[in-house]
Amino acid sequence: MNRLKEHYNKEIAPALFKELGLDNVMQTPRIEKVVVNIGVGEALDNPKALEAAVNDLTIITGQKPVVTAAKKAISNFKLREGRQIGVKVTLRGEKMWAFLDRLINVALPRVRDFRGVSAEAFDGRGNYTLGLQEQLIFPEIQYDKIDKVRGMEVSIVTTAKDDEQARALLSKFGMPFRKGN
Repeated sequence: MNRLKEHYNKEIAPALFKELGLDNVMQTPRIEKVVVNIGVGEALDNPKALEAAVNDLTIITGQKPVVTAAKKAISNFKLREGRQIGVKVTLRGEKMWAFLDRLINVALPRVRDFRGVSAEAFDGRGNYTLGLQEQLIFPEIQYDKIDKVRGMEVSIVTTAKDDEQARALLSKFGMPFRKGN
């Protein structure tokens, strides 16, 4: 069993249950899934960029990503509906726990000039989205094997009713939130 999952089951869940004053154990907030997304705008001019993004995301998450297409045409960006412009992976179960463990304990501390992640990036329904500037913060990615530095978005979907419960849950996992802005 994953170290982070075990930590959640043995320590975090019971502590949250008491702290939030819940009536039923099933109301305790938990992490449902993690979605990792890379928008590849330059894929319009350079189709190889999409392949590189797929390769990077496969190495980081251990799962093959889905290529996403544009839902509508935007003429200012020379974008047509149906063009491939990004890649995403939805992680659940063991892969989700392994990825979260690596993100919180290995990748985030490797960010240059890191002062913590924003505590304001919740969506109002208890989900958290975090933007990363480069894929190099993950130890699996080797600098000389990448074609270009790409950013990515990591969305953590929880069962929390509101942002306060979600913030409490992620804080217990050790998410390094910025102290006062």
